[in-house]
Amino acid sequence: MTVSIMKAAEAALAPSGAKLLRFRVPDLGSAKSRLLQALAAAATRLLPPLIMLALGLAVWEIACMKPGATLPGPSRIWADARDLIVDPFFNLGPQDIGLGWRVLKSLERVSVGYGIASVAGILIGALIGQSVWAMRGLDPIFQILRTVPPLAWLPISLAAFRDSQPSAIFVIFITAVWPIIINTAVGIRNIPQDYRNVALVLRLNHFEFFWKIMIPSAAPYIFTGLRIGIGLSWLAIVAAEMLTGGVGVGFFIWDAWNSSRLSDIVVALAYIGVVGFVLDRVVAAIATVVTRGTAAN
Repeated sequence: MTVSIMKAAEAALAPSGAKLLRFRVPDLGSAKSRLLQALAAAATRLLPPLIMLALGLAVWEIACMKPGATLPGPSRIWADARDLIVDPFFNLGPQDIGLGWRVLKSLERVSVGYGIASVAGILIGALIGQSVWAMRGLDPIFQILRTVPPLAWLPISLAAFRDSQPSAIFVIFITAVWPIIINTAVGIRNIPQDYRNVALVLRLNHFEFFWKIMIPSAAPYIFTGLRIGIGLSWLAIVAAEMLTGGVGVGFFIWDAWNSSRLSDIVVALAYIGVVGFVLDRVVAAIATVVTRGTAAN
Protein backbone atom coordinates (compact mmCIF):
# COMPACT_ATOMS: atom_id res chain seq x y z
CA MET A 1 0.00 0.00 0.00
CA THR A 2 2.89 2.35 0.80
CA VAL A 3 4.39 1.73 -2.62
CA SER A 4 1.13 2.60 -4.36
CA ILE A 5 0.85 5.86 -2.40
CA MET A 6 4.38 6.84 -3.43
CA LYS A 7 3.64 6.07 -7.09
CA ALA A 8 0.46 8.11 -6.91
CA ALA A 9 2.34 11.06 -5.44
CA GLU A 10 4.96 10.88 -8.15
CA ALA A 11 2.29 10.74 -10.81
CA ALA A 12 0.55 13.77 -9.31
CA LEU A 13 3.73 15.83 -9.19
CA ALA A 14 5.11 14.77 -12.56
CA PRO A 15 3.06 17.17 -14.74
CA SER A 16 4.14 20.21 -12.71
CA GLY A 17 7.81 19.29 -13.00
CA ALA A 18 8.19 18.92 -9.24
CA LYS A 19 10.52 16.33 -7.75
CA LEU A 20 10.17 14.30 -4.65
CA LEU A 21 12.88 14.66 -2.02
CA ARG A 22 14.34 11.24 -1.33
CA PHE A 23 16.65 10.48 1.58
CA ARG A 24 19.45 7.99 1.30
CA VAL A 25 20.11 5.77 4.23
CA PRO A 26 23.87 5.78 4.90
CA ASP A 27 25.57 2.53 4.09
CA LEU A 28 26.94 1.57 7.50
CA GLY A 29 28.74 -1.40 6.06
CA SER A 30 30.65 0.77 3.59
CA ALA A 31 31.57 3.31 6.31
CA LYS A 32 32.80 0.52 8.57
CA SER A 33 34.83 -0.92 5.73
CA ARG A 34 36.49 2.43 5.04
CA LEU A 35 37.26 2.85 8.73
CA LEU A 36 38.86 -0.58 8.88
CA GLN A 37 40.91 0.19 5.76
CA ALA A 38 42.14 3.46 7.30
CA LEU A 39 43.09 1.70 10.52
CA ALA A 40 44.88 -1.01 8.58
CA ALA A 41 46.80 1.59 6.57
CA ALA A 42 47.78 3.44 9.76
CA ALA A 43 48.88 0.21 11.40
CA THR A 44 50.95 -0.68 8.34
CA ARG A 45 52.81 2.62 8.61
CA LEU A 46 53.16 2.84 12.38
CA LEU A 47 53.73 -0.73 13.53
CA PRO A 48 57.06 -1.41 11.75
CA PRO A 49 58.89 1.62 13.24
CA LEU A 50 57.32 1.02 16.66
CA ILE A 51 58.41 -2.62 16.63
CA MET A 52 61.93 -1.69 15.57
CA LEU A 53 62.06 1.02 18.25
CA ALA A 54 60.99 -1.46 20.93
CA LEU A 55 63.58 -3.98 19.76
CA GLY A 56 66.28 -1.33 19.70
CA LEU A 57 65.44 -0.19 23.23
CA ALA A 58 65.45 -3.78 24.45
CA VAL A 59 68.86 -4.50 22.92
CA TRP A 60 70.16 -1.21 24.28
CA GLU A 61 68.93 -2.01 27.79
CA ILE A 62 70.45 -5.50 27.73
CA ALA A 63 73.79 -4.20 26.43
CA CYS A 64 73.99 -1.58 29.18
CA MET A 65 73.18 -4.06 31.96
CA LYS A 66 76.55 -5.78 31.81
CA PRO A 67 79.19 -4.72 34.35
CA GLY A 68 81.46 -1.92 33.23
CA ALA A 69 78.96 -0.38 30.78
CA THR A 70 79.79 3.30 30.29
CA LEU A 71 76.56 4.38 28.59
CA PRO A 72 73.22 4.58 30.41
CA GLY A 73 70.37 2.31 29.40
CA PRO A 74 66.79 3.44 28.75
CA SER A 75 65.68 2.67 32.32
CA ARG A 76 68.52 4.71 33.79
CA ILE A 77 67.86 7.58 31.39
CA TRP A 78 64.24 7.64 32.50
CA ALA A 79 65.30 7.72 36.15
CA ASP A 80 67.96 10.42 35.67
CA ALA A 81 66.24 12.72 33.15
CA ARG A 82 62.56 12.16 33.81
CA ASP A 83 61.91 15.88 34.34
CA LEU A 84 63.30 16.70 30.88
CA ILE A 85 61.05 14.10 29.27
CA VAL A 86 57.83 14.68 31.18
CA ASP A 87 57.99 18.50 31.50
CA PRO A 88 60.01 20.03 28.64
CA PHE A 89 58.78 23.58 29.39
CA PHE A 90 59.70 24.09 33.04
CA ASN A 91 61.39 27.37 33.93
CA LEU A 92 63.34 27.61 37.18
CA GLY A 93 65.78 30.35 36.20
CA PRO A 94 67.78 31.89 33.33
CA GLN A 95 69.81 28.72 32.68
CA ASP A 96 67.56 26.16 34.39
CA ILE A 97 64.87 25.72 31.75
CA GLY A 98 63.38 22.76 29.98
CA LEU A 99 64.51 21.38 26.64
CA GLY A 100 61.34 22.64 25.01
CA TRP A 101 62.37 26.27 25.60
CA ARG A 102 65.90 25.52 24.42
CA VAL A 103 64.62 23.93 21.21
CA LEU A 104 62.39 26.95 20.57
CA LYS A 105 65.36 29.28 21.02
CA SER A 106 67.38 27.24 18.54
CA LEU A 107 64.43 27.22 16.12
CA GLU A 108 64.27 31.00 16.37
CA ARG A 109 67.85 31.26 15.13
CA VAL A 110 67.21 28.66 12.44
CA SER A 111 64.11 30.46 11.16
CA VAL A 112 66.04 33.71 10.67
CA GLY A 113 69.10 32.19 9.03
CA TYR A 114 67.13 29.72 6.93
CA GLY A 115 64.66 32.38 5.83
CA ILE A 116 67.45 34.64 4.59
CA ALA A 117 69.15 31.69 2.88
CA SER A 118 65.90 30.71 1.15
CA VAL A 119 65.29 34.15 -0.33
CA ALA A 120 68.91 34.74 -1.30
CA GLY A 121 69.37 31.20 -2.60
CA ILE A 122 66.32 31.32 -4.87
CA LEU A 123 67.23 34.75 -6.29
CA ILE A 124 70.90 33.90 -6.87
CA GLY A 125 70.01 30.47 -8.23
CA ALA A 126 67.55 32.03 -10.66
CA LEU A 127 70.25 34.45 -11.82
CA ILE A 128 72.78 31.66 -12.35
CA GLY A 129 70.27 29.44 -14.10
CA GLN A 130 69.06 32.19 -16.41
CA SER A 131 72.35 33.88 -17.29
CA VAL A 132 75.21 31.99 -18.90
CA TRP A 133 77.71 34.65 -17.88
CA ALA A 134 76.54 34.57 -14.27
CA MET A 135 76.85 30.79 -14.23
CA ARG A 136 80.39 30.91 -15.63
CA GLY A 137 81.45 33.60 -13.17
CA LEU A 138 79.74 32.49 -9.95
CA ASP A 139 79.30 28.73 -10.19
CA PRO A 140 83.02 27.84 -9.72
CA ILE A 141 83.24 30.17 -6.70
CA PHE A 142 80.11 28.69 -5.13
CA GLN A 143 81.32 25.15 -5.76
CA ILE A 144 84.48 25.95 -3.79
CA LEU A 145 82.74 27.78 -0.94
CA ARG A 146 80.11 25.10 -0.41
CA THR A 147 82.79 22.54 0.48
CA VAL A 148 83.94 24.60 3.49
CA PRO A 149 82.64 22.97 6.71
CA PRO A 150 79.99 25.07 8.51
CA LEU A 151 81.94 25.46 11.75
CA ALA A 152 84.96 26.76 9.81
CA TRP A 153 82.93 29.92 9.18
CA LEU A 154 82.29 30.48 12.88
CA PRO A 155 85.59 32.27 13.72
CA ILE A 156 85.11 34.55 10.71
CA SER A 157 81.55 35.38 11.74
CA LEU A 158 82.56 36.01 15.35
CA ALA A 159 85.30 38.36 14.19
CA ALA A 160 82.88 40.18 11.88
CA PHE A 161 79.80 40.45 14.13
CA ARG A 162 81.44 40.25 17.59
CA ASP A 163 78.30 38.63 18.96
CA SER A 164 77.23 35.02 19.23
CA GLN A 165 73.62 35.56 18.06
CA PRO A 166 74.31 37.00 14.57
CA SER A 167 77.32 34.70 14.24
CA ALA A 168 75.15 31.61 14.71
CA ILE A 169 72.59 32.98 12.24
CA PHE A 170 75.35 33.58 9.70
CA VAL A 171 76.59 30.00 10.08
CA ILE A 172 73.05 28.75 9.42
CA PHE A 173 72.77 30.99 6.37
CA ILE A 174 76.11 29.99 4.86
CA THR A 175 75.30 26.31 5.43
CA ALA A 176 71.79 26.27 3.96
CA VAL A 177 72.22 28.62 1.01
CA TRP A 178 74.35 26.38 -1.23
CA PRO A 179 71.90 23.51 -1.90
CA ILE A 180 69.14 26.07 -2.50
CA ILE A 181 71.28 27.97 -5.03
CA ILE A 182 72.40 24.83 -6.86
CA ASN A 183 68.98 23.18 -7.07
CA THR A 184 67.28 26.41 -8.11
CA ALA A 185 69.84 26.98 -10.86
CA VAL A 186 69.37 23.43 -12.14
CA GLY A 187 65.59 23.88 -12.14
CA ILE A 188 65.82 27.16 -14.05
CA ARG A 189 68.12 25.64 -16.67
CA ASN A 190 65.64 22.79 -17.18
CA ILE A 191 62.67 25.01 -18.01
CA PRO A 192 61.21 23.70 -21.30
CA GLN A 193 61.86 25.91 -24.32
CA ASP A 194 58.13 25.92 -25.08
CA TYR A 195 57.52 27.86 -21.86
CA ARG A 196 60.11 30.42 -22.89
CA ASN A 197 58.52 30.75 -26.32
CA VAL A 198 55.12 31.37 -24.71
CA ALA A 199 56.66 34.09 -22.55
CA LEU A 200 58.06 35.74 -25.69
CA VAL A 201 54.70 35.57 -27.45
CA LEU A 202 52.92 37.08 -24.43
CA ARG A 203 55.70 39.68 -24.08
CA LEU A 204 56.14 39.05 -20.37
CA ASN A 205 58.52 41.39 -18.59
CA HIS A 206 61.34 40.06 -16.40
CA PHE A 207 59.29 40.10 -13.21
CA GLU A 208 56.29 38.36 -14.85
CA PHE A 209 58.58 35.76 -16.42
CA PHE A 210 60.23 35.13 -13.05
CA TRP A 211 56.95 34.82 -11.14
CA LYS A 212 54.73 33.07 -13.71
CA ILE A 213 57.19 30.87 -15.60
CA MET A 214 60.46 30.36 -13.74
CA ILE A 215 59.23 29.76 -10.19
CA PRO A 216 56.35 27.34 -11.05
CA SER A 217 58.50 25.36 -13.50
CA ALA A 218 61.48 25.06 -11.15
CA ALA A 219 59.42 24.55 -7.98
CA PRO A 220 60.21 20.81 -7.61
CA TYR A 221 63.94 21.54 -7.81
CA ILE A 222 63.65 24.55 -5.49
CA PHE A 223 61.86 22.57 -2.79
CA THR A 224 64.42 19.80 -3.05
CA GLY A 225 67.06 22.38 -2.19
CA LEU A 226 64.88 23.81 0.58
CA ARG A 227 64.48 20.37 2.17
CA ILE A 228 68.22 19.78 2.09
CA GLY A 229 68.80 23.28 3.44
CA ILE A 230 66.48 22.93 6.44
CA GLY A 231 68.22 19.72 7.50
CA LEU A 232 71.65 21.32 7.21
CA SER A 233 70.42 24.38 9.10
CA TRP A 234 69.32 22.27 12.05
CA LEU A 235 72.64 20.43 12.07
CA ALA A 236 74.59 23.68 11.91
CA ILE A 237 72.78 25.45 14.74
CA VAL A 238 73.36 22.59 17.17
CA ALA A 239 77.07 22.53 16.36
CA ALA A 240 77.39 26.33 16.47
CA GLU A 241 75.62 26.61 19.83
CA MET A 242 78.12 24.21 21.38
CA LEU A 243 80.80 26.83 20.76
CA THR A 244 78.90 30.11 21.05
CA GLY A 245 76.93 29.29 24.22
CA GLY A 246 73.50 30.68 25.07
CA VAL A 247 70.34 28.81 25.97
CA GLY A 248 70.00 26.67 22.84
CA VAL A 249 69.91 22.91 22.72
CA GLY A 250 73.49 22.74 21.41
CA PHE A 251 74.94 24.52 24.44
CA PHE A 252 72.80 22.31 26.69
CA ILE A 253 74.51 19.21 25.26
CA TRP A 254 77.97 20.71 25.78
CA ASP A 255 77.12 21.79 29.32
CA ALA A 256 75.71 18.34 30.10
CA TRP A 257 78.93 16.75 28.84
CA ASN A 258 81.04 18.98 31.07
CA SER A 259 78.82 17.95 34.00
CA SER A 260 78.92 14.23 33.08
CA ARG A 261 75.13 14.07 32.59
CA LEU A 262 75.03 11.47 29.84
CA SER A 263 71.32 10.79 30.32
CA ASP A 264 70.52 14.43 29.61
CA ILE A 265 72.60 14.27 26.44
CA VAL A 266 70.69 11.25 25.14
CA VAL A 267 67.35 12.95 25.80
CA ALA A 268 68.57 16.08 24.00
CA LEU A 269 69.63 13.97 21.02
CA ALA A 270 66.14 12.49 20.89
CA TYR A 271 64.65 15.99 20.88
CA ILE A 272 67.00 17.06 18.09
CA GLY A 273 66.11 14.06 15.96
CA VAL A 274 62.36 14.51 16.38
CA VAL A 275 62.48 18.24 15.64
CA GLY A 276 64.65 17.66 12.56
CA PHE A 277 62.19 15.07 11.29
CA VAL A 278 59.25 17.44 11.85
CA LEU A 279 61.01 20.28 10.02
CA ASP A 280 61.68 18.05 7.03
CA ARG A 281 58.06 16.85 6.98
CA VAL A 282 56.75 20.43 7.14
CA VAL A 283 58.83 21.53 4.15
CA ALA A 284 57.85 18.35 2.28
CA ALA A 285 54.15 19.01 2.96
CA ILE A 286 54.44 22.58 1.68
CA ALA A 287 56.26 21.26 -1.40
CA THR A 288 53.47 18.77 -2.07
CA VAL A 289 50.85 21.53 -1.94
CA VAL A 290 52.78 24.04 -4.02
CA THR A 291 54.04 21.60 -6.67
CA ARG A 292 50.87 19.46 -6.60
CA GLY A 293 52.81 16.35 -5.73
CA THR A 294 55.58 16.71 -8.32
CA ALA A 295 58.34 17.45 -5.78
CA ALA A 296 60.69 14.64 -4.89
CA ASN A 297 59.78 12.78 -1.68
